[in-house]
Amino acid sequence: MSTYRAGTPGYRRICLTLFAAGVATFALLYSTQALLPNLAVAFGVTPAQSAWSLSLATVGLGVALLVTGPLSEKAGRTRLIHLSLASSAVVGLACAVAPTWHVLLGLRLLQGVTLAGLPAVATAYLREELHPDTHARAAGLYIGGTALGGMAGRLITGWAAEAYGWRWALAAVALLGVACAVVVAVLLPRSRNFVARPAAAMTRRALSDPALLSLYAIGACAMGAFVAVYNAVGFRLTSAPFLLGAGAAGAVFLVYPVGTLSSAVSGRLADRYGRRAVMPFGAVLTAVGLLLTLPDSLPLMVTGLAVMTAGFFCVHGVASGWVPVRAHAGGVPAGQAASFYLFAYYAGSSIFGSLAGTAWSLGAWPAVVALASVFAGISGVLALNLRRVPALGPAAQVNAGTSS
Repeated sequence: MSTYRAGTPGYRRICLTLFAAGVATFALLYSTQALLPNLAVAFGVTPAQSAWSLSLATVGLGVALLVTGPLSEKAGRTRLIHLSLASSAVVGLACAVAPTWHVLLGLRLLQGVTLAGLPAVATAYLREELHPDTHARAAGLYIGGTALGGMAGRLITGWAAEAYGWRWALAAVALLGVACAVVVAVLLPRSRNFVARPAAAMTRRALSDPALLSLYAIGACAMGAFVAVYNAVGFRLTSAPFLLGAGAAGAVFLVYPVGTLSSAVSGRLADRYGRRAVMPFGAVLTAVGLLLTLPDSLPLMVTGLAVMTAGFFCVHGVASGWVPVRAHAGGVPAGQAASFYLFAYYAGSSIFGSLAGTAWSLGAWPAVVALASVFAGISGVLALNLRRVPALGPAAQVNAGTSS
């Protein structure tokens, strides 16, 4: 099997294009998050109802992953990546001209479905095309792209909404998606090591391996904590004592490059010291960041969000890269296992994240922090428990730290 090693032109093209694909996908997915207060006013809905513009997108994405992951085992990886990016950008443009609240929600649900092609196959593609020594590092770079995309989507919409309104804000993010789709179409190398497999193969093992189940749950809880905080932070910053405008409140997403750096560094550390050692540290970092946001101090608020973001992307970057490696070692199709992980991940975003509006209404920011802390704590306990789960395959004998 011919794989790309770090430093080769093919390796650099793969990392660049999947980074760009991650930027587009997550900018589009989270394009309404910074707009929740604007949407609540524009359509006359409550804060909890406005969060459905994000939650329905993640619901559509999560459900579609159950189809696109297994489908990629037969149809291939790159075809789904190209189709996903192009169709998602088109739906994004349609969202910008949605005439009613319910039409917008329907389009956001559809956009979640179209976005599923990339995350369903990205880590499986990396495992197949890159040398094993670079798997965790490359997965960290891809997750770094998703972090930058999440920041770009929120910043662009926050600033554009303050200047031109929420419709132009969504249009601007859709155009970013178009640009990234063109980059990926031109530069992404075709799969060289993909082998078609029956879509239903080994489903039972993907849902019975204790390590994979723990990784799915970690993704759900970590993402639930993360989205709950960012769903409510706009209401926190536009309320007393901060009273920031939409653009200034959206600037808080400038902490996202910390997540990009964290995921890349965590991937390198996982390659060197082992995933089992790095991931629990990320959960602790998340909890520390949450606590720092409690005082009514803007510098502490921003610092706490940065620390929490670093911790989350450490956990998610390591977990998402670990899933296809563990699956391959256990004879499970990597795309299928990645789909189950991401289904759980986005279920956590949709279900746990949507609770942020209710928590805010009941107890303002302390209630949101308490909710997120519970989910972060569960992910940390599960990450520690993974240290006791036996590794699979020859890697277990070669390097216990970075094994599956």
